[in-house]
Amino acid sequence: MSDEKNGVLQGFKEFLLRGNVIELAVAVVVGAAFTNIVNAVVKGVINPFVGALGSQNLDHYKSCLSATCHPDPKTGEFTDGIYILWGSVLSAALTFVITAAVVYFLMILPMNKWKARQDAKKPVDEAPVEPTEVELLAQIRDALITQRNGSEPGAGSGAIPGPVSTEKSQS
Repeated sequence: MSDEKNGVLQGFKEFLLRGNVIELAVAVVVGAAFTNIVNAVVKGVINPFVGALGSQNLDHYKSCLSATCHPDPKTGEFTDGIYILWGSVLSAALTFVITAAVVYFLMILPMNKWKARQDAKKPVDEAPVEPTEVELLAQIRDALITQRNGSEPGAGSGAIPGPVSTEKSQS
């Protein structure tokens, strides 16, 4: 049972130390921290531009879906009927886009550039290059020729019977 517990803890540790999990945690924390700033930008900058066309508060933008929607003459609010608050959805979408842009440009992009610089500083691994398919086929052909020449009588003449040939065809 102790080995199973260590295996689970080791797996959990590996999960936490993956780059994607750390980036996601940073994005969530930074996104939460910038929520007030983004809300202030939407209310102080975006809403006045939208307000030039109507109400400064995007929550006031709505559409009625039924014929029974009647606004209250004093407040202008819909008191009956079915309506969609599309202004609230637009405000939330703008807040999301601004938050995502801030997180990407101030956190993720610099972190990716830093990682790329770190990877460029690492020595290049001089691993042997994998042989190509043609090279592997040539090795197999040579091995078959050697096997055939060594096992047949009179193979020392250099002639290769059958369809196997060592000449390269020109295409």
